[in-house]
Amino acid sequence: MAKPFLAFSVGLGCLLCAFPGPGRAADLNEVRQQFIRGSYSECIQLCQQSMDSQENSEEWRLLLIDSLMTVGQYSNALAVLTTNLERYPSSLRLRLAGREVFLRNDQKAKADGLLQEISFLLRNRSWGYRSAADLVALGKAALLLGVDPREVLDQLFDRAKKADAACREVYLATGGVALDKRDFALAAKSFTEGLKKFPDDPDFHFGLGRAYAISDRRLMIESLETAISQNTNHVPSFLLLVDHLVDGEQYADAEKTLAKVLAVNPWQPEAWAYRAVLAHLRSDAAGESQSREKALRFWKTNPAVDHLIGEKLSQKYRFAEGAAAQRQALQFDQSFLPSKIQLAQDLLRLGEEKEGWTLAEEVQRADGYDVTAYNLGALHDSLGTFQTLTNSDFIIRMSKREAAIYGRQVLELLQRAKTNLCAKYAMELAQPTIVEIFPEQKDFGVRTFGMPGNPGFLGVCFGNVITANSPASQSHPANWQAVLWHEFCHVVTLNLTHNKMPRWLSEGISVYEERQANPTWGQTMNPRYREMVLGEDLTPVSQLSAAFLMPKTDLHLQFAYFESALVVEFLVERFGPDSLQQILRDLGAGMEINDAIEARTAPLEEIEEEFTAFATERAEKLAPGLDWEKPALPSDEGLWGKNPTNFYALTREAKRLLADKNFKEAKVPLKKLLDLYPSDTGPDNAHKLLAEAHRSLSETNLEREVLSGLASLDADDLETFLRLTELCSAAKDWVGAAQNAERFLAVNPLLTEPYHSLARASEAIGKTPLAIQSYQTMLLLDPVDPVEAHFRLARLLHQSGDPAAKRHVLQALEEAPRFRDAHKLLLEITRDSKPLPEKPTPPEEEKKP
Repeated sequence: MAKPFLAFSVGLGCLLCAFPGPGRAADLNEVRQQFIRGSYSECIQLCQQSMDSQENSEEWRLLLIDSLMTVGQYSNALAVLTTNLERYPSSLRLRLAGREVFLRNDQKAKADGLLQEISFLLRNRSWGYRSAADLVALGKAALLLGVDPREVLDQLFDRAKKADAACREVYLATGGVALDKRDFALAAKSFTEGLKKFPDDPDFHFGLGRAYAISDRRLMIESLETAISQNTNHVPSFLLLVDHLVDGEQYADAEKTLAKVLAVNPWQPEAWAYRAVLAHLRSDAAGESQSREKALRFWKTNPAVDHLIGEKLSQKYRFAEGAAAQRQALQFDQSFLPSKIQLAQDLLRLGEEKEGWTLAEEVQRADGYDVTAYNLGALHDSLGTFQTLTNSDFIIRMSKREAAIYGRQVLELLQRAKTNLCAKYAMELAQPTIVEIFPEQKDFGVRTFGMPGNPGFLGVCFGNVITANSPASQSHPANWQAVLWHEFCHVVTLNLTHNKMPRWLSEGISVYEERQANPTWGQTMNPRYREMVLGEDLTPVSQLSAAFLMPKTDLHLQFAYFESALVVEFLVERFGPDSLQQILRDLGAGMEINDAIEARTAPLEEIEEEFTAFATERAEKLAPGLDWEKPALPSDEGLWGKNPTNFYALTREAKRLLADKNFKEAKVPLKKLLDLYPSDTGPDNAHKLLAEAHRSLSETNLEREVLSGLASLDADDLETFLRLTELCSAAKDWVGAAQNAERFLAVNPLLTEPYHSLARASEAIGKTPLAIQSYQTMLLLDPVDPVEAHFRLARLLHQSGDPAAKRHVLQALEEAPRFRDAHKLLLEITRDSKPLPEKPTPPEEEKKP
């Protein structure tokens, strides 16, 4: 998240903690409150009046400087500073404010001179700074001089809080440091503590909003709305709101919000940096250059400008452009750590790993508190233990254990995806794709987002780099083959568009291509989606990307994926697959998405109207013989009789009968549900409930038949796959047993039982290579009965003429010395083995008679 340059009023110090002389406290405190409420012009006027009336307090000068800086009157702030520096020769707060003033007036040498003065004061007058206000100023100065931020927090800011728990600035300063180091938990704690004492202070609400920006956008927006209600000119809150709007591709609203910032400060550098980003996103090179120049108008080497531009471009997956911007920032200031750590992440996402890891290590050495750098350092150690699988198209990194178990299948699946999707989209990839699969979710989070968390993601693609959670780290089962196919589709479309595509289209194509590859993958219309489409949850196509940013619930996020895929399906059906490819190529050439859609299909208004009709028709076609109205009765009794075709009534009646163990009677509503809605795969679908009834009645064949129907619809249902494998094996339906064991392994390849079933079934149907491979994999997973696995594997290897058979039969006998069949097999192997030819004796070693 971008870090606003004026997020916390530099130099304001602990104004509310200060104690001005008698007779002036009320006026000074009132003016301070005007500043906090955003009445900057009145604040400037009152400060000047007080100074003109021979008011000698340093506080008036500090407040005036802050006010002038906030509204962009940098030269006026410089005039106030230069006439007062000598007047207050030991003031840390004035020099801290002055450093920012000099920088904003492009006088870096003088800013550095003030930093040297600050260093001198710290070395020679630290004994003179004892109040809470002084301790906070000491801490800020120490941070500028490179002191470990954790030491500043522990030794200075905590002391300041103990000295005066009502000091406003200590909470802001602590939260600000935590935010800069991405320690969001500490930041939230500090701002929450501050709000208990200053509930009407917009700076605290803004700070809390920044702390929530990564984890909870809704709470962030609530905090920003509160801050803006308390200060309608609160620049930092508007800037964070702009950041949010850019993320959601709500660019027109972002421009309107920037106008509010520039009305307060026409030279606000961050506002112009955002305008440069917006110009870049609409391929307006001239506008981008002009906006960047204005951002640097008063400080030509400000590294934070290019850092922000690059950070936002990287968040739009334009990592090459983002990295270039960070390099420019580092040319301005090679010690600017925010750009260095962002560049490290950009390079890692571009696959330029050597330099990326080096930069991350440099940041960690320079700042041990930077959470992202620390996380990346730990991740680098973990990746060092991974195994790499390669061919000409892929570099795959997995844990050694998982690579041995299913690494080959990963490589084969991705190769198949590349062959199909690159041909379909006429795309030739110029470099191998890097795929990293993490058995620990925290490592996936760090590699993907720079920090642990974000458990809802199964995989992420950056262009030529894919990161994915392995089945070992998933809290809910998901088909890893579908996940990798989905992510590799992103590789194709992102390369085709040069990473210039909205999120909804990128996700929509990937979900659409999942279903094209395998009808059980991806998402389909279901009762909840039907209700959302026919209700008020269908998002206009032009606003679809925002649906991913701040969904009401997890269901709404999944619906955003579904709707996006439905839009893609609509475009393909209505205008043909070539139109979709043309849209992608137009995006790659720099055209905006709405213009590209209109150029290749129809006016956007017409598209949205037709899509709504398309989605509505799809929803209404879902089991049209069912009544979908939700019954209002609080009790289950009588629902079915009054609603004989109602989906909810039939389901409730069936579940009630099952609960009462009336299994035969339960089959009646369940069969009706299956007849009317055979494609249901929801958690309480009729397939599962009817299978439960059949199982309870020992109707095994019927249970197998019903579950087979469900397995052909749902790629993630481990429970069904396992039960079907058992039923098919018992019935000696070896083809069915093998099929369902493989379905299970496509979701979780890390359990022994499906390999055992697959091996036995493959033996029975004569697929010896697959049986051998399954037993070999099974042994890697420490099976409960390794003896059987070694014995059967030895027998298959011997039949194939593989000398490794002897080793496996000996391993079986090592565990079970009296295993007669193994002894027989060993004798057979020994008998069939050809004796090795005798080694000829060298001439020089021949014995003479």
